[in-house]
Amino acid sequence: MPATGQPLFLARRSYRRRRMMDAVRLLPLLGAVLVMLPTLWQPAQTPEPDTARGTIYLFAVWLFLILAAFGLSRALGPALEDEEVPEGSNGPGG
Repeated sequence: MPATGQPLFLARRSYRRRRMMDAVRLLPLLGAVLVMLPTLWQPAQTPEPDTARGTIYLFAVWLFLILAAFGLSRALGPALEDEEVPEGSNGPGG
């Protein structure tokens, strides 16, 4: 076991950035599932379609996806600007 005090795994900051990037990648899939969910709802007891409930649900999902994308982009912004420079290099040019 190394006694240097260095972490054995990824740095916490790098790990969190990668998990947030995974969440950004999964957001469209989550959105597709949530948008298609009303097709599984049971029809109402009345012969008229229950469009009001479905419309409110779709707008709520739409708003949730917008807010989730905004929050994730705000959280990832500073992390992506501070991309780690590989050791031994003097910057982007070498």
